[in-house]
Amino acid sequence: MKLNNKRTILVGLAFFSICAFWQMYNSVIPKILTYTFRLDETFSGVIMAADNVLALFLLPLFGALSDRCRSPLGRRMPFILAGTGCSVLLMMLLPLLDNSYAASPGSTKLVLFICVLGLLLVSMGTYRSPAVALMPDLTPKPLRSRANAIINLMGAVGGILYLLITSVLYSSSRVAGLSHVNYLPLFAIVAGLMAVSIGVLFATIREKKLAEENRKLEAEHPEWNLAEVDESGNEALPPAVKRSLGFLLASIALWFIGYNAIETWFTTFADKMWGMALGDATLCLTIATAGAICSYIPVGIVASRMGRRRTILFGVVLLTACFAAGYFYTLFSSRFHPALYALFALVGVAWASINVNSLPMVVEMCRGSDIGKFTGYYYTASMAAQTVTPIVAGWLLKHVSYSVLFLYAAVFVALAFFTMLMVRHGDARAEAKVGLEAFDVED
Repeated sequence: MKLNNKRTILVGLAFFSICAFWQMYNSVIPKILTYTFRLDETFSGVIMAADNVLALFLLPLFGALSDRCRSPLGRRMPFILAGTGCSVLLMMLLPLLDNSYAASPGSTKLVLFICVLGLLLVSMGTYRSPAVALMPDLTPKPLRSRANAIINLMGAVGGILYLLITSVLYSSSRVAGLSHVNYLPLFAIVAGLMAVSIGVLFATIREKKLAEENRKLEAEHPEWNLAEVDESGNEALPPAVKRSLGFLLASIALWFIGYNAIETWFTTFADKMWGMALGDATLCLTIATAGAICSYIPVGIVASRMGRRRTILFGVVLLTACFAAGYFYTLFSSRFHPALYALFALVGVAWASINVNSLPMVVEMCRGSDIGKFTGYYYTASMAAQTVTPIVAGWLLKHVSYSVLFLYAAVFVALAFFTMLMVRHGDARAEAKVGLEAFDVED
């Protein structure tokens, strides 16, 4: 049995489009709220956290609804098509409202912008879970780890493609002296990428047929179901495994608190502290993402030899050191230095070491077919963290100083080191692989 890499890459187009959108959302929307609508950092942080609050409710809801969907297109495809279509239309309204407000400010336009933004977040939330669920629907259980790694790689490619486009369209030379930056071309390009990606997915993947083939294959291999039940017939985890799971979820929340603060506020921080334009600031994030992509294969090899837990601990130490270095640099310099590009490349290496191995550790602890439920635990921890951190970090930036951003991130990532030391399970090792198989993140 061999993973169909081509089909998995095509399935990954959904995650590609989702990641391109969220990369734009996290880097551009704070600037629009802060510079066009003149909202303070705390209120902007509340708005930026709204997507994570909605996700806590929308992702499990629409994941369950798609499970019960029985359309001729399959269970997931109707949600993917409808969600993407609505999102593309709504997102194109945002730069139009932004430009209109900049030309002639009015409270009605601000309210309308926030309402459209809220509807956009809802539309994005309707198809994220179905899009993620499409891969396991079409992939046999023993191959899902390798497929999930390819899906994540597709998401990273979507993010870095957006960053490259932004660094070209919005470099310092292009935005210098402008009283207002027009983001309509950027939104149009991302909307086009989303529409084309989902169009290719729909044209090439016959979900209903392939899902039925996969169900038949799994029915022929009952040994793939490793479920263990207690005396009541319910699946249960031993207390020690539950304790490890709790500490692992706490670690996930802590490093996401630190990392997402940088993701959300860095472009604004770079403008305030270093005088960088959006394109120049996003180049730093591009380098971090590129560092992560280049690290996936080496991290897979290292984790197979050293273990997932040790690889994560290495990543946590390196990420803490990078953020701490960024903080100390800010204390002594008010201008960006190109040497910092190396620091952001190391941030990518550190994040890859953490991100490639954390979800597989959670899934490793589940019994039987609880992968979806345990994946939900992972996303609940990460999204809860990403709900809180834009607000808290935004408040600190406003009421303390923008210089504390890297310190804030370093402290929370460092705390994750101590909680990870308490994790004793989920550290299965695998034989090192090469090529795409080196992305395998589960034994």
